[in-house]
Amino acid sequence: MTSRAEATAKESFPKPRLVTVSPPVFMNGPHSLHTVPQEVLEHIAFFAGTDSLLGPPSSLVPLLLCNRKIHASLSIEANHHLYAQIFCSKFDTAAPLARLGSVRLTSWALAHELRRRCVTLQRLRARLDSTTQARRAEDEDAESTLKMSVYDVLFTAYIMMLENEEMNKRQLVEYGRMKEWIREFWFDSHGASLAIYYIRIGQWPVNRPETALGMWMFWFLLNTGALWRYDVLVESPLNVLKAMALGAHLYDLTTTPWVEFEPKARRPFEDTILYAKPMDMIPPPLAAPAILSFLALVNKRRSIPLPPSDSATQSFHEWDSEWGRCFSKSKRDITDCFEPGSIEGVWEGFFTYTEFTAYAAMLAGASPTVIQKGVVGRHQQTWKLREHHLLAFEHSDSDSGIDMDVDSVTPLRAGDPLRSYFPIGTQIREHREGLTVQGSGSSQVRRYVRASASDSRSNLDEPGPRVQDIIITGEGHSAWGQFNLVGRIRPCDGFISLSKDYVDGDRGKWLYRGYLIGNTNGNLAGRWRDTLSPADVPGYEGCFVMSRRR
Repeated sequence: MTSRAEATAKESFPKPRLVTVSPPVFMNGPHSLHTVPQEVLEHIAFFAGTDSLLGPPSSLVPLLLCNRKIHASLSIEANHHLYAQIFCSKFDTAAPLARLGSVRLTSWALAHELRRRCVTLQRLRARLDSTTQARRAEDEDAESTLKMSVYDVLFTAYIMMLENEEMNKRQLVEYGRMKEWIREFWFDSHGASLAIYYIRIGQWPVNRPETALGMWMFWFLLNTGALWRYDVLVESPLNVLKAMALGAHLYDLTTTPWVEFEPKARRPFEDTILYAKPMDMIPPPLAAPAILSFLALVNKRRSIPLPPSDSATQSFHEWDSEWGRCFSKSKRDITDCFEPGSIEGVWEGFFTYTEFTAYAAMLAGASPTVIQKGVVGRHQQTWKLREHHLLAFEHSDSDSGIDMDVDSVTPLRAGDPLRSYFPIGTQIREHREGLTVQGSGSSQVRRYVRASASDSRSNLDEPGPRVQDIIITGEGHSAWGQFNLVGRIRPCDGFISLSKDYVDGDRGKWLYRGYLIGNTNGNLAGRWRDTLSPADVPGYEGCFVMSRRR
């Protein structure tokens, strides 16, 4: 959003050395700043505010303190345009422009967001929220100008990462030093997450919006090699993460009950301010980043899963689906939370399992110690997945050559959650072009079209038929043998459910549930569970992660 005029101005006006000029020279005599035209003064202010790329525009402060007239013309309340320009120079703007539109991103909105982010960065750098001790000291300081809740700090950082192309992460890591902040938040004995405190007293770490956002930030910034250089006071990071990754009875994969394919109840949300306007945000669940972080540290030699910090991808489109899951809409399309074609291909990864007695004790109310001390086994597996779309054609698409009547584009109704939401008796026949699906006792045949990942991604911006439903088929193998996979993607949030049936028939049927975290270089992560326990009660579960074959 930086204009060509700003780029030209950078070449025309040298950076002022404000710290070497005495204020009285500006306020008195023939060289008073009162004689400088407003446009030139704004250019000087812009270069002062962007003199340092990282952190707040602190070099602008001496200029604002010169006299009342300058302060009145250059303050953030009076000159939104100036601070909007500064925002565009310090933070990534392509993502909010694409997601919210230029009408929403007014100068006032950008100026408001600049102030919010600068306060966040200052709080991170000063470690005002990472531990309970620092938070208590700050609460006692009545004169503090940086007041902000821990939730707001983490929410702002989370949004910055969802919008990141390079600048946002640099602000958080290089200026805000957030890697050290998040380490203290989770693993210091006085960490504000209280994870260590609860584990010490034999209880499970609390699951609340602050800790969910904190776990997402831990995953975004995770470096599997650097984490171990620090001395941890009480518990190893692996043990803390293990409790939350394996504690399926307390840390749900989704905010919407997984048994509901078409949820009717309003989901919980947090009223947050973003770009100067309130938005309903659905807090992202803690489980997915906890599983990814735990398994990345367990399997760090093989780089599966691959943390975002190890990826060369800088495009904000990587996190479009996460953005779509977080913000409430009156009518949501399946493509808001899942990129069509992104799951097709060959995937490699592994699943973990724990001793059944230890897991049963955990479900019966045991402390985290029982699962922390339990043995976690793992098996590698490979999946080959195919993605099929039920398309809704407009009348203008009737010449597409595909013979479909009106009824054939009605999505398949919701079915058994333990069978990936397929109604009992559903018949699925796969062929080269896709699938034909017929419900039990119905003559209606639905035709799903095969989607290739490359074709779907290249045509996302082109007008065409709308994706109404997605079915996944495939096969794979592990140390337990060959198996087939079939499943659906929940439209409201992109939640993936896959039924795993072993070919030999003596290994049982298993249900894999989770999300694709990241669109291009993403990891498919979640939990598997048995299909013998009723869907509405906790079953025997374990973790899994799959990464695209590289």
